[in-house]
Amino acid sequence: MVENKKRDKFEELAEKRVTETIKKIRLIGNLANRNNYDYTDEHVKQILSKLEEEFRLLKAKFNDGEKEKVATFKFRK
Repeated sequence: MVENKKRDKFEELAEKRVTETIKKIRLIGNLANRNNYDYTDEHVKQILSKLEEEFRLLKAKFNDGEKEKVATFKFRK
């Protein structure tokens, strides 16, 4: 019974968090609209690099249980 509750909680939270993350990623994608925003290729490179790094860390946590790193983003000047 305890295992089922833990799995149910996992599924509930995973569905909610993944859905929220997809929405946030799409909002970041909206920044690609050059009619509304001015950015450089370097901006894009830094954003995508950070997101890819976080995705690699996520995969590692499910595979190895790797520790979390700092979850902030700032453009490098």
